[in-house]
Amino acid sequence: MDNQTKTKLEAAAFRRLLDHLRHRTDVQNIDLMGWGGFCRNCLADWYKDAAAARGMDLSKAEARQIIYGMPYEEWRDKYQTEASPEQMARMDASVAKNKEH
Repeated sequence: MDNQTKTKLEAAAFRRLLDHLRHRTDVQNIDLMGWGGFCRNCLADWYKDAAAARGMDLSKAEARQIIYGMPYEEWRDKYQTEASPEQMARMDASVAKNKEH
């Protein structure tokens, strides 16, 4: 597979992931962090880093809006719930595991 095709497929898969996460507002960021080691905010940070690597200035708020499909504060107010102690413990363990990578 040539690099251009690979990039197009990766971009399509990423767009599908964003659509899926925007649809599944019931899935909390803390659960994504706890089970997968990343969340929507991580994706926004990675997006911002990719832009910076290409000389583009993108704010944290702009990157989050791209990922969430709305301003982060609006998403948080509409969909975010209080984290349980179990969720916090799982996330802390997952974050520690990320540091091993």
